[in-house]
Amino acid sequence: MKSPLTDADVKILDKTIRYQGFFRIECYRLRHRLFDGTWSRPLVREIFERGHAAAVLPYDPIRDEVVLIEQFRAGALGAPGGPWLLEIVAGMIEVGETAEDVVRRESIEEAGCVVTDLIPLFDFLVSPGGTTERIALFCGRVDAVHAGGVFGVHHEDEDIKVHVISTDAAAALLQAGTINSASAIIALQWLVLNRTKLRNAWINALQ
Repeated sequence: MKSPLTDADVKILDKTIRYQGFFRIECYRLRHRLFDGTWSRPLVREIFERGHAAAVLPYDPIRDEVVLIEQFRAGALGAPGGPWLLEIVAGMIEVGETAEDVVRRESIEEAGCVVTDLIPLFDFLVSPGGTTERIALFCGRVDAVHAGGVFGVHHEDEDIKVHVISTDAAAALLQAGTINSASAIIALQWLVLNRTKLRNAWINALQ
Protein backbone atom coordinates (compact mmCIF):
# COMPACT_ATOMS: atom_id res chain seq x y z
CA MET A 1 0.00 0.00 0.00
CA LYS A 2 1.04 3.59 -0.58
CA SER A 3 2.64 5.41 2.35
CA PRO A 4 1.19 8.71 3.69
CA LEU A 5 1.28 11.68 1.34
CA THR A 6 4.53 13.57 0.83
CA ASP A 7 5.50 16.41 -1.50
CA ALA A 8 7.40 13.87 -3.53
CA ASP A 9 4.18 12.00 -4.37
CA VAL A 10 1.81 14.77 -5.50
CA LYS A 11 2.46 18.01 -7.35
CA ILE A 12 -0.35 20.57 -7.27
CA LEU A 13 0.08 22.62 -10.43
CA ASP A 14 -2.87 24.94 -9.86
CA LYS A 15 -5.87 25.36 -7.58
CA THR A 16 -8.87 27.63 -8.16
CA ILE A 17 -12.24 28.12 -6.48
CA ARG A 18 -15.04 27.39 -8.95
CA TYR A 19 -17.94 28.06 -6.57
CA GLN A 20 -18.20 29.66 -3.14
CA GLY A 21 -21.50 29.58 -1.26
CA PHE A 22 -22.78 27.49 1.63
CA PHE A 23 -20.43 24.87 0.17
CA ARG A 24 -17.32 25.32 -1.96
CA ILE A 25 -16.03 23.64 -5.11
CA GLU A 26 -12.30 23.77 -5.75
CA CYS A 27 -10.61 22.77 -9.00
CA TYR A 28 -7.19 21.13 -8.82
CA ARG A 29 -4.72 20.57 -11.64
CA LEU A 30 -2.19 18.05 -10.38
CA ARG A 31 0.11 15.13 -11.05
CA HIS A 32 0.73 12.17 -8.79
CA ARG A 33 3.31 9.43 -8.56
CA LEU A 34 2.25 6.17 -10.25
CA PHE A 35 2.87 2.74 -8.77
CA ASP A 36 5.72 2.14 -11.23
CA GLY A 37 7.51 5.26 -9.92
CA THR A 38 6.76 7.53 -12.89
CA TRP A 39 4.39 10.50 -12.90
CA SER A 40 0.80 10.72 -14.12
CA ARG A 41 -0.13 13.19 -16.81
CA PRO A 42 -1.68 16.45 -15.50
CA LEU A 43 -5.15 15.71 -14.11
CA VAL A 44 -8.04 18.13 -13.52
CA ARG A 45 -10.32 17.29 -10.59
CA GLU A 46 -13.19 19.27 -9.04
CA ILE A 47 -13.45 18.68 -5.29
CA PHE A 48 -16.53 19.39 -3.20
CA GLU A 49 -15.58 21.04 0.10
CA ARG A 50 -18.28 20.89 2.79
CA GLY A 51 -16.25 20.34 5.94
CA HIS A 52 -16.21 17.26 8.16
CA ALA A 53 -18.97 15.62 10.17
CA ALA A 54 -19.63 13.41 13.17
CA ALA A 55 -22.40 10.85 13.57
CA VAL A 56 -23.67 8.64 16.38
CA LEU A 57 -25.92 5.61 16.69
CA PRO A 58 -27.88 6.12 19.95
CA TYR A 59 -28.26 2.75 21.66
CA ASP A 60 -30.16 1.81 24.82
CA PRO A 61 -28.46 -1.34 26.23
CA ILE A 62 -31.16 -1.96 28.83
CA ARG A 63 -34.00 -2.06 26.30
CA ASP A 64 -31.74 -3.27 23.45
CA GLU A 65 -33.15 -0.53 21.21
CA VAL A 66 -31.66 1.96 18.78
CA VAL A 67 -32.82 5.47 18.00
CA LEU A 68 -33.06 6.23 14.29
CA ILE A 69 -34.17 9.48 12.69
CA GLU A 70 -36.09 10.07 9.48
CA GLN A 71 -35.78 13.22 7.40
CA PHE A 72 -36.05 14.59 3.87
CA ARG A 73 -32.83 14.56 1.81
CA ALA A 74 -32.77 16.43 -1.51
CA GLY A 75 -29.83 14.33 -2.68
CA ALA A 76 -32.05 11.23 -2.50
CA LEU A 77 -34.83 12.57 -4.74
CA GLY A 78 -33.95 9.94 -7.33
CA ALA A 79 -33.40 7.11 -4.85
CA PRO A 80 -35.66 4.03 -5.27
CA GLY A 81 -37.16 4.43 -1.80
CA GLY A 82 -37.70 8.17 -2.04
CA PRO A 83 -36.05 11.13 -0.32
CA TRP A 84 -37.13 10.42 3.29
CA LEU A 85 -34.25 8.41 4.75
CA LEU A 86 -33.74 6.47 7.95
CA GLU A 87 -30.48 7.73 9.38
CA ILE A 88 -28.51 8.14 12.58
CA VAL A 89 -27.86 11.42 14.37
CA ALA A 90 -25.20 13.54 12.65
CA GLY A 91 -23.93 17.08 12.23
CA MET A 92 -21.11 19.16 10.81
CA ILE A 93 -18.06 19.85 12.98
CA GLU A 94 -17.83 23.60 13.51
CA VAL A 95 -14.68 25.55 14.33
CA GLY A 96 -13.66 24.91 17.94
CA GLU A 97 -15.81 21.76 18.28
CA THR A 98 -14.68 18.18 18.71
CA ALA A 99 -16.49 15.29 17.07
CA GLU A 100 -17.69 14.26 20.53
CA ASP A 101 -19.12 17.74 21.11
CA VAL A 102 -21.06 17.50 17.86
CA VAL A 103 -22.73 14.15 18.48
CA ARG A 104 -23.72 15.09 22.03
CA ARG A 105 -25.27 18.36 20.79
CA GLU A 106 -26.95 16.83 17.76
CA SER A 107 -28.41 13.95 19.80
CA ILE A 108 -30.39 16.50 21.79
CA GLU A 109 -31.32 18.69 18.79
CA GLU A 110 -32.27 15.88 16.41
CA ALA A 111 -33.56 13.14 18.70
CA GLY A 112 -34.15 14.60 22.16
CA CYS A 113 -31.68 12.11 23.65
CA VAL A 114 -28.84 12.70 26.07
CA VAL A 115 -25.75 10.63 25.30
CA THR A 116 -23.99 9.47 28.46
CA ASP A 117 -21.21 7.30 26.98
CA LEU A 118 -19.49 7.31 23.60
CA ILE A 119 -17.51 4.63 21.81
CA PRO A 120 -15.56 5.72 18.72
CA LEU A 121 -16.14 3.32 15.83
CA PHE A 122 -14.56 4.58 12.60
CA ASP A 123 -13.33 7.75 10.92
CA PHE A 124 -14.09 7.31 7.23
CA LEU A 125 -14.02 9.21 3.95
CA VAL A 126 -17.51 9.65 2.49
CA SER A 127 -16.66 9.73 -1.22
CA PRO A 128 -12.96 10.53 -1.75
CA GLY A 129 -13.30 10.61 -5.52
CA GLY A 130 -15.11 13.93 -5.27
CA THR A 131 -15.14 15.33 -1.72
CA THR A 132 -12.77 15.72 1.22
CA GLU A 133 -15.52 15.08 3.78
CA ARG A 134 -14.77 12.66 6.61
CA ILE A 135 -17.21 11.33 9.19
CA ALA A 136 -16.21 10.44 12.74
CA LEU A 137 -18.62 7.66 13.72
CA PHE A 138 -19.68 6.71 17.26
CA CYS A 139 -22.07 4.52 19.20
CA GLY A 140 -23.60 6.35 22.15
CA ARG A 141 -25.45 5.09 25.22
CA VAL A 142 -28.89 6.65 25.77
CA ASP A 143 -32.05 6.00 27.74
CA ALA A 144 -34.67 5.53 25.03
CA VAL A 145 -37.67 5.03 27.30
CA HIS A 146 -39.13 8.45 26.49
CA ALA A 147 -37.61 8.92 23.03
CA GLY A 148 -39.86 9.76 20.11
CA GLY A 149 -41.55 12.69 18.44
CA VAL A 150 -40.50 15.29 15.90
CA PHE A 151 -37.37 17.38 16.41
CA GLY A 152 -34.97 19.65 14.55
CA VAL A 153 -33.70 23.21 14.54
CA HIS A 154 -36.32 25.51 13.03
CA HIS A 155 -33.96 28.05 11.45
CA GLU A 156 -32.13 25.17 9.73
CA ASP A 157 -35.46 23.93 8.29
CA GLU A 158 -35.04 20.58 10.00
CA ASP A 159 -38.08 18.31 10.27
CA ILE A 160 -36.88 15.12 11.93
CA LYS A 161 -39.01 12.20 13.07
CA VAL A 162 -37.57 9.94 15.75
CA HIS A 163 -38.04 6.16 15.62
CA VAL A 164 -37.17 3.84 18.50
CA ILE A 165 -36.89 0.23 17.39
CA SER A 166 -35.35 -2.98 18.64
CA THR A 167 -31.86 -3.84 17.47
CA ASP A 168 -33.25 -6.97 15.81
CA ALA A 169 -35.80 -4.89 13.89
CA ALA A 170 -33.09 -2.46 12.80
CA ALA A 171 -30.96 -5.37 11.61
CA ALA A 172 -33.92 -6.66 9.59
CA LEU A 173 -34.39 -3.24 7.95
CA LEU A 174 -30.68 -3.24 7.17
CA GLN A 175 -30.89 -6.69 5.62
CA ALA A 176 -33.91 -5.67 3.55
CA GLY A 177 -32.13 -2.63 2.14
CA THR A 178 -34.58 -0.20 3.72
CA ILE A 179 -31.72 1.63 5.44
CA ASN A 180 -29.49 3.05 2.70
CA SER A 181 -27.58 5.82 4.49
CA ALA A 182 -23.89 4.91 4.72
CA SER A 183 -23.31 6.05 8.32
CA ALA A 184 -26.36 4.14 9.53
CA ILE A 185 -25.34 1.00 7.64
CA ILE A 186 -21.81 1.04 9.05
CA ALA A 187 -22.89 1.78 12.63
CA LEU A 188 -25.66 -0.82 12.67
CA GLN A 189 -23.40 -3.50 11.21
CA TRP A 190 -20.90 -2.72 13.96
CA LEU A 191 -23.61 -2.97 16.61
CA VAL A 192 -24.85 -6.31 15.29
CA LEU A 193 -21.32 -7.69 15.56
CA ASN A 194 -20.58 -6.19 18.98
CA ARG A 195 -24.00 -6.05 20.67
CA THR A 196 -23.49 -8.72 23.35
CA LYS A 197 -20.10 -7.38 24.46
CA LEU A 198 -21.35 -3.77 24.42
CA ARG A 199 -24.56 -4.52 26.34
CA ASN A 200 -22.68 -6.41 29.03
CA ALA A 201 -20.12 -3.62 29.42
CA TRP A 202 -22.68 -0.81 29.64
CA ILE A 203 -25.14 -2.70 31.84
CA ASN A 204 -22.34 -3.70 34.23
CA ALA A 205 -21.23 -0.07 34.39
CA LEU A 206 -24.71 0.93 35.57
CA GLN A 207 -24.70 -1.52 38.47
